[in-house]
Amino acid sequence: MIPQGGAGNVLFQQVRQPSKTYQLDPFQQRMIGVVDGLEAVKQAVYKILQTERFKHTIYGSDYGCEFNSIVGKSASYVKAELGRRIQEALVQDDRILSVDNVNITVSGDSVLAEFTVVSLFGNFESTKEV
Repeated sequence: MIPQGGAGNVLFQQVRQPSKTYQLDPFQQRMIGVVDGLEAVKQAVYKILQTERFKHTIYGSDYGCEFNSIVGKSASYVKAELGRRIQEALVQDDRILSVDNVNITVSGDSVLAEFTVVSLFGNFESTKEV
């Protein structure tokens, strides 16, 4: 006997959840309120780029960046890899559509990545130094 009924002909609609989260103050190391929209995405970018992937078991394997493995490598290798790794880490967040205009500058032992984050709530400039 084949069951009758069910949800075979029902159309499902995907509903976007709010991006509201606690606002963090990295200097005083405490929560200072609540943010939503573009400010929440900016905070997410900051947190993702500060978290080393696979280091903390509280985060899934798709959260964070892999920067430790490029430290000490040649400048040309780091310059080629850094932009890709930043983009790979950030687009895991479904609010971030793309990472554009990546500019990598090598200065001695440090590397500075400047880029534009394109999100559902707007675009903003960000940087990461390794």
